[in-house]
Amino acid sequence: MSRFKGKVAVVTGGGNGIGAATATRLATEGAAVVVADIDEAGARGVTGKIAAAGGRAAACHVDIRVPEQVEAMFELARREFGPAGILINTAGVGAQRYFLDTPLETLAAMYDVNVKGTFLCAQAGARGMIKLGGGRIVNFSSHSGLLGSSGRAAYAASKGGVIALTRVMAIDLAQHGITVNVIAPGPIAVPRQKHNEERREAWLKAVPLARYGTAEDVAGAALFLVSDDASYITGQTISVDGGFTAAGLRVKNPNDYDGVKR
Repeated sequence: MSRFKGKVAVVTGGGNGIGAATATRLATEGAAVVVADIDEAGARGVTGKIAAAGGRAAACHVDIRVPEQVEAMFELARREFGPAGILINTAGVGAQRYFLDTPLETLAAMYDVNVKGTFLCAQAGARGMIKLGGGRIVNFSSHSGLLGSSGRAAYAASKGGVIALTRVMAIDLAQHGITVNVIAPGPIAVPRQKHNEERREAWLKAVPLARYGTAEDVAGAALFLVSDDASYITGQTISVDGGFTAAGLRVKNPNDYDGVKR
């Protein structure tokens, strides 16, 4: 499949997990990909695998909180492959702390990367896409940006901000032929995720599909949103969470009400 042949994509947070899976899928389907990450070694590892498989990719060290580094990332894309018409912002950080124990510094750190970083990357990317006559941007939130989860105050505040930011971006950029959507993953099995037994059991009970998602599950949704098939979709939040955010009360025997079968 080569549905992205001739396309240039930038994937932030591309050195591991969801970002790596997304960058790899894009390259497999024909795109030239800039794999950007604050972990340059991780980014180089992913580009090496893409190149070994016959794809086109370039690694880029970037701290998405720094405007000059963000601009340099898109300049690298232009220099190596041409202007980027696809941007996927998977880069982000998380925190787990009881609300009353959450220091202001943690809130600031979540905002700096998850909101400010996404803002800077999307703004720089969109300016280039306007010259192309259009483009696709996918930002990353979380189930925590939609629902309240224990210990996620600072993280949830930032990820809720990404959803609000995406909606406004979608409206402002529609006139330029740029679509902007957001993916909100649920529990995804990636190396950096270290859930204890209690949390893991809670997730498996809460998710209707009764499993953790994979990075490839999320990559599939991201590729759909940047494909031609999603050309009329913008400003939307797509949950990739096994049904978690859709679930209400779940019982094994729904026809059994108050002990009386109907």
